Amino acid sequence: MKIATFNINGIKARAAALPEWLDDAQPDVVLLQEIKSVDEAFPSALFEERGYNVETHGQKSFNGVAILSKHPLEDVTRGLPGDDSDDQARWIEATVMGAHTALRVCGLYLPNGNPAPGPKFDYKLAWMERLHARAQALLSEETPFLMAGDYNIIPQAEDAAKPDSWREDALFRSESRAAWRKLLNLGLTEAFRARTPGPGHYSFWDYQAGAWNRNNGIRIDHFLLSPTIADLLRDVQIDKEVRGRDKPSDHVPVWVDLDL
Repeated sequence: MKIATFNINGIKARAAALPEWLDDAQPDVVLLQEIKSVDEAFPSALFEERGYNVETHGQKSFNGVAILSKHPLEDVTRGLPGDDSDDQARWIEATVMGAHTALRVCGLYLPNGNPAPGPKFDYKLAWMERLHARAQALLSEETPFLMAGDYNIIPQAEDAAKPDSWREDALFRSESRAAWRKLLNLGLTEAFRARTPGPGHYSFWDYQAGAWNRNNGIRIDHFLLSPTIADLLRDVQIDKEVRGRDKPSDHVPVWVDLDL
């Protein structure tokens, strides 16, 4: 089963680019971030006509996550547990049935956190604590799962073309990376690094200052896999060339192939 994550930076802006990529790549499940649309305005028909079931957790003009799946989506829930006052649309999860394994897919758009330090950075770190608690809960239930999306975390210096320019950014501050490592220390596998070592692999290039043409990128879109799902990993890739197409997002898709 091919499962992708893609921060599309606005469904209206990507109304042509996203279907083009879907037709080319043919993923079974896609976790979308930054749809920037309320649920009722999301163009579900565009994807349903391609055979996808559609579930959204939207918000006007900001944030918003969605799941597209060629398989039925069961037990869909919206919102990361742990803070009933949090009204930002950053989390959606559902169960997908493979041929022999039921998989809980969790799509996330982790807070950016800038400027840091400050209230937005505090929110990011608190959100990551809730994410850790959710992962712990799924592990304790022995639920096979993955958590994928735009984490807004640069895990290591090799995940940025110019790491020194990110030292005080919320994406690369020591507190953010410590929270990331705390997640990994639960026994989760970061899919891309499980298969591909070394620098030069990015999933985001800013629209400003010719970042794409100069390959001044960062890797912030990740898959974390529970132990049973990590054992089923067959491949993981970044569809870098999508960034060079017409009207692209500043992110590109990342996908895994799992033997489900």
